[in-house]
Amino acid sequence: MKTFSPACIFFDLDDTLYAPERGVWREIASRINRYMVERTGIPEPEVDALRKRYFSEYGTALNGLRAEYSVDPTDYSRFVHDIPLEQYLAPDPALRRMLEALPQKKIIFSNADRPYILRVLSRLDIEDCFNGIVDIFSTGFACKPMEASYRIAMQLAGSPQPEDCALVDDLPRNLKPAREMGMTSVLVHGKFPSPSEEYQIDSIYQLADLIL
Repeated sequence: MKTFSPACIFFDLDDTLYAPERGVWREIASRINRYMVERTGIPEPEVDALRKRYFSEYGTALNGLRAEYSVDPTDYSRFVHDIPLEQYLAPDPALRRMLEALPQKKIIFSNADRPYILRVLSRLDIEDCFNGIVDIFSTGFACKPMEASYRIAMQLAGSPQPEDCALVDDLPRNLKPAREMGMTSVLVHGKFPSPSEEYQIDSIYQLADLIL
């Protein structure tokens, strides 16, 4: 099996550190739609298509709403992430063992906000397995797949050379810029198969098998 040995591994959060079937993102998407109706007055029949357009054009619904409705990012983040994570996630000893076996610097790199990220890590019981967190606020709202977000993430992690880094993510569109910059790309869960990725794994637990 082909392996690699990065100095720093960036991990996406949702649908990467846990299986998409857990349903967390489905609940968040529903909360985003509610926010668009209740906080901005967008007609309910329009919100689903508009949220998808924002995801495509701005990277996140938050950035689309900031650009077109001047929403408060903190208010938005609190609202859309106000979900009962205990109904979806539980401590994952196997994930913890896998992460502890990796000697590399490990950084969460997510388009979510830090308080939510910490809640997810706490539910999975892996909050002490990472050396840092890069969230949407720390990048100044530059988000994946914007190239600027990767450069800021590397700078914040103290790993300025992309050749020394790997990105583990469930979305090919987030991996493409990283790969083009020189990072090693790892697609996890196969929800969106992509022949372009250097590595593809069916489960996050398989990551340790790829790394020297």
